[in-house]
Amino acid sequence: RNNLESVEISALLQRAKRSWVWNQFFVLEEYTGLEPLYIGKLHSDMDKGDGSIKYILTGEGAGTTFTIDDSTGDIHAIQRLDREVKAQYILRAQARNRLTDRPLEPESEFIVKIQDINDNEPRFLDGPYQATVPEMSKIGTSVIQLTATDADDPTYGNSARVVYSILEGQPYFSVDAKTGVVRVSLADMDRETRENYTVVIQAKDMGGQLGGLAGTTTVNITLSDINDNPPMFDQRLYQMSIPESAPVGSVVGRIWAKDRDIGVNAEMKYSIIDGDGRDTFDISTDPTNLFGIITVKKPLNFEIKPSYTLKVEGANTHLDPAFRHRGPFKDVTIVHVSIEDVDEPPLFDSPAYYVELPEDAEIGTMVKTVSARDPDAANNTVRYSIDRSSDPDKYFYIEITSGSLMTVRSLDREEVGWHNITILAMEMNNPTQIASVSVAVRVLDVNDNPPSLMHYLEAYVCENAKAGQLIQTVTAVDPDEPLGGQHFYYSLAPEAVNNPNFTLKDNQDNTAWILTRRGGWSQQDQTVFYLPIFISDSEQPVQSSTSTLTIRVCSCDQEGNVMSCNAEAYSLPASLSRGALIAILACIFVLLVMILLMLSLRTHRKKPYLCDEEENVHENIVRYDDEGGGEEDTEAFDIAAMWNPREAHHHPGKMRQDMLPEIESLSRYVPQACVMGGGSGDSNVHGYVLAKLLEADMDPCAPPYDSLQTYAYEGEGSVAESLSSLQSGTSNTDHEYDYLNDWGPRFKKLAEMYGVLETNSPPLW
Repeated sequence: RNNLESVEISALLQRAKRSWVWNQFFVLEEYTGLEPLYIGKLHSDMDKGDGSIKYILTGEGAGTTFTIDDSTGDIHAIQRLDREVKAQYILRAQARNRLTDRPLEPESEFIVKIQDINDNEPRFLDGPYQATVPEMSKIGTSVIQLTATDADDPTYGNSARVVYSILEGQPYFSVDAKTGVVRVSLADMDRETRENYTVVIQAKDMGGQLGGLAGTTTVNITLSDINDNPPMFDQRLYQMSIPESAPVGSVVGRIWAKDRDIGVNAEMKYSIIDGDGRDTFDISTDPTNLFGIITVKKPLNFEIKPSYTLKVEGANTHLDPAFRHRGPFKDVTIVHVSIEDVDEPPLFDSPAYYVELPEDAEIGTMVKTVSARDPDAANNTVRYSIDRSSDPDKYFYIEITSGSLMTVRSLDREEVGWHNITILAMEMNNPTQIASVSVAVRVLDVNDNPPSLMHYLEAYVCENAKAGQLIQTVTAVDPDEPLGGQHFYYSLAPEAVNNPNFTLKDNQDNTAWILTRRGGWSQQDQTVFYLPIFISDSEQPVQSSTSTLTIRVCSCDQEGNVMSCNAEAYSLPASLSRGALIAILACIFVLLVMILLMLSLRTHRKKPYLCDEEENVHENIVRYDDEGGGEEDTEAFDIAAMWNPREAHHHPGKMRQDMLPEIESLSRYVPQACVMGGGSGDSNVHGYVLAKLLEADMDPCAPPYDSLQTYAYEGEGSVAESLSSLQSGTSNTDHEYDYLNDWGPRFKKLAEMYGVLETNSPPLW
């Protein structure tokens, strides 16, 4: 038999039935030597020491962490072992023939256990820690429990036995050495004095003995608030002001009862417990529940009361029964509210007015007198007016100083039943201050409308109708609305009471029947009948009217259905014949033609060329203050005189005495001109102008007969510059006009009039 033994126990144990002799191998962790750590030796009884057996090691860490000498069976650790990483390794060993590689023994397992050493300090895995404890807690109050973890083997020695101690945080807190519970060690710690504490806790293994490893952590402890401080107002007297025009709900101001506590322990509730303004003002807590908001509860009036005093209490809403002995947890302050005067608009003595007025009220009837006053101390005068948008048709007028509302137009309930008028009141000294009030005027009904048939009615009677037969039911309407309702009375008009054809029956229910009095109707005798119906109402004053019902005679079938009616009334006059109509139209046409002919002859009538009297021949003197209009100015004189110069020259010595000349002469020098072709029209005009020009130069008392145009503005850009001779009277020198020949063909006529002409032309005179 072959036997394999462990080196350490080969002398103690001898197995007879197994080839392997095993035990566990133990090795200390954290070996730091330079040489591989020897663990143990494997040996088989079949090993003769000649090297024919080869040892093979497999399993966890074989070849990487552990190696074996295949000849001797020595096992070494070639890496640093850490129990906290892996506490044991399971390996398998086998002996084989080196030459044949055949297993000499079955494979078997063995264990390599790593023995612990104290190489890990305690650790606080969740640190640093946050803890809270109420202020004023008693000594011994638990704050937090800490637990430190040691990675060493707790079953082997004291490597994992931890002891707790406090390094920082005395004398306020302490820690239990075994449990790690942090407790309060100082009584009456006040959050308002100090709120945060930092405590350092140490955990040490080896039972706290010398040489043990230690770890520390920090605990941040906060004192939580409790309601141990009463509130206190920072002011004993608050001064506030608000304008009297502030609407209800306006904020006057806010107050604050300060509390050293925080959160819910500082929340306040405010109330007005006394003062003359407790009914005028209100107080509430803001959304943070810290401040008191004073608001207006009722309208303010400086003239009635200019100031108010409030006594306000602020109290905590969350009390701690354990600290009631420190109370009371409330405080009181005084708030003085001053009302500021504001220039207010006028105030009417009523918020609205209602008036009833009959529709037959006369123009000028006083409807209502409204009254408004200035509520301010100044008591300014108030003036009244009507907002015209509320009375666009101007039915009413208001007296500006007294406020008396009167009618200026007749009222008609049937047109407008209600008038909603807006009256404006304005201060005289401050027109921006305007107040308004509504005046509702109800127009009361008066019986001023007569009843009439509901609509235009036509009835018919059949030719076969008998006496007493109903042919129509009539109904009346009245726009009036009496309180007791309408009641109408029907009858035939006096002129139709005794008619032999129809009668009327009043049904006493606001309707009436039209009945026949006879039979034997025929369209040949009469086709249309007119029946006047008299209708009256029952109100005072009684109103009545007469309506005419048209009744036609129609052909009907046996069942009374109308077949045909003659639409022509019996009383109609005979129509005009066609020949008469044609004659009338012909006369109208002839009149139109004659009118057109007269107008045409009048427009073609000719004017005479020349008047007999010289006073009618002279030209007009026209004065202008602007630039002349050119040829359009010829309308200022009679052009016919220029075409008949000989007729106009019958009295050459006669002078105008009706006006003084404005200038002495148009020209100082007019040469004799010759006219060529005496029969020519142009020559006549040319000669006539020269003659008139010479006459004007020789006679300073007579104005020229051509137009005198006086201009106040010379045109710009004219090469001729000014052509006026108005200033020629101030010079004693003769004018030279030879330069007119250089101005071109447009000034040819002017050059001929003032220039030297040919001497071989025969003279005009």
